[in-house]
Amino acid sequence: MKLLRKTVIVVLMISILIILLLPNRTPKIEGENSVAIIEKIKLGGLEQAILVRGKDISNPVLLFLHGGPGYPQISFARKYEKKLENNFVVVNWDQRGSGMSYSSNIPKESMNRDQFIEDTKELIDYLCEKYEKEKIYLVGHSWGTELGLYVVDKYPEKVAAFISIGQVVNGIESEVISYDYVLEMANKNKDQKALDDLMRIGEPPYKNTVNDTAAQRKWLSKYGGVERKVDTLRDIILGSIFSSEYTGIDGIKFTLGNKFSADTMWGHNKDLDFIRDIPEVKVPIYFCAGRYDYNTPSVLIEEYYNEIIAPKKELIWFEESAHFPNFEEYEKFNELVIRIKDETEKGN
Repeated sequence: MKLLRKTVIVVLMISILIILLLPNRTPKIEGENSVAIIEKIKLGGLEQAILVRGKDISNPVLLFLHGGPGYPQISFARKYEKKLENNFVVVNWDQRGSGMSYSSNIPKESMNRDQFIEDTKELIDYLCEKYEKEKIYLVGHSWGTELGLYVVDKYPEKVAAFISIGQVVNGIESEVISYDYVLEMANKNKDQKALDDLMRIGEPPYKNTVNDTAAQRKWLSKYGGVERKVDTLRDIILGSIFSSEYTGIDGIKFTLGNKFSADTMWGHNKDLDFIRDIPEVKVPIYFCAGRYDYNTPSVLIEEYYNEIIAPKKELIWFEESAHFPNFEEYEKFNELVIRIKDETEKGN
């Protein structure tokens, strides 16, 4: 029995070691013109990871800017994007300090808005050169909408269209609306634990941005203002264990990078007001708004949509979603992105 127990322990340790040390890879896509690779390239002097998948490299490039900062999606993105791979060269990127792109050697001072904008520009240039494109389609989610909008404003010639999911509009006002929603729900449900937490942290702007925001988001999640039909953290955990794109080491790097990104970037946008600062863009813009989104409240997205000037603009409501409509209603989202491509190519 002791020998059996020791054998089981050894086998488990070897299995864990294998999971941790397996190389990154992504399943092949059939077709001689297809692409399915994980690359590490230099952006802003730092090695960063991208996942590139598509059935035909002659298709347009679609680049996703993930949220957070520090909430990358390479470990599970393939689960939701298969249809897009038939129509685009789909690129997911673990941004500076996130996931596979995390390193303990990253200078904290490089974790700032301007650096991320230039990292994105470098990546777009790289993709345009490699896949022989003049422009790309850009998708931003949450923090990625903030980053994406600055990129669109500064480099409109590089973007065919911008697809925004859970647009950040106003840093402080967004937090106030989110806080008030949770407070209302906690009072309605006589949730004393939530009320105690909310009273302790007080109304935004928060004194301790990272800890107080995390406390509020815990209750926001409970009351359906973040996710309703998915569990992205579970997707990330399972992806880190079972997907070929992430290794066990990458799962550890995700955790470290998530904290590092929060510590260095959360609260950086307290002065942000896009209605004031970017009232006009030079590219078509599409706002995807979850009806139940109180993480980046959709009421502000609608307000910004009504104000912004653009060659073409559209507000698309996702009636069953909160903050992640691209995953919560992924089939609808994928059809939308394909329609945007078709309309853009026809000049509509």
